[in-house]
Amino acid sequence: MGVVVWVGHNWANVVTNPVFKKVKLSAPLEEKGKVFSSALKREHGIFRYASLVTVATGLFMLWNRGILADTLLLSKEWAVLGLGVWAGVFMVLNLWFVLWPHQKKVLGFIPAPDDERIRCSRITFLSSRTNTMLSFPTIFLMVAGAHGAFLFH
Repeated sequence: MGVVVWVGHNWANVVTNPVFKKVKLSAPLEEKGKVFSSALKREHGIFRYASLVTVATGLFMLWNRGILADTLLLSKEWAVLGLGVWAGVFMVLNLWFVLWPHQKKVLGFIPAPDDERIRCSRITFLSSRTNTMLSFPTIFLMVAGAHGAFLFH
């Protein structure tokens, strides 16, 4: 379930624009900002924590099947699945340690001068697109490794 939420957020981030609670045009600017800010915090929180749920449940499933070590060490027929797992781990690390720290400045959750926010917006753009592009081979490798491992002996 976590992977569906996470990939869905990657898709929504690239292809569509999120729709947030509407604010009346006559509302004070401060009220509009609070509504927008809370929606952004909620949306980004769901996205980040869905990535952790995805990795945790995936690793638990591998452990439960007794193939966690072989998968992470890229050994035997589990090497293909392991490549998908490592790509997913890289995506989570990219999200938490590259994208999110810069995104907080872009969104104004952490005060930053305009030139810093502009620099951070480029980093978040590239980081987000990297994760989106990696999601395709990650899913392919995980499916191929789990359902067609015998093809890769």
